[in-house]
Amino acid sequence: MASIVPYFSYVDAATAVAWLESAFGLEPTVVVPDEDGVVVHAEMRHRGAYIMLGQVDHRPAGQPAGPGVYLVVEDVDAHHERARSAGADIVYPPEDTPFGTRRYRARDVEGYEWSFGTYAPGSS
Repeated sequence: MASIVPYFSYVDAATAVAWLESAFGLEPTVVVPDEDGVVVHAEMRHRGAYIMLGQVDHRPAGQPAGPGVYLVVEDVDAHHERARSAGADIVYPPEDTPFGTRRYRARDVEGYEWSFGTYAPGSS
């Protein structure tokens, strides 16, 4: 089971899933649409390794698309408090998702985004 997983935020996640499958041969293993059909979470596999992705409403001006890193942690709330106390820029606080994880996101001292959650891709 992976404990560090790259993730990507796309303006059109459904198109990204289809393109990554056809162009790069990644296999979609989980695709979770919301009530409007927007892909809010997806996982894709390549030879036993996983990436995760989801959709963003828009990309802020001046911010290029970029990957992030997701780390599996056991206690999201305690981890969040540690990061917040150390001065992490919290993107969003701990939350429960419709696809079965508790998670939060933060930026590090250089502005890279990190996501932490209880869900481990590839587990059942």
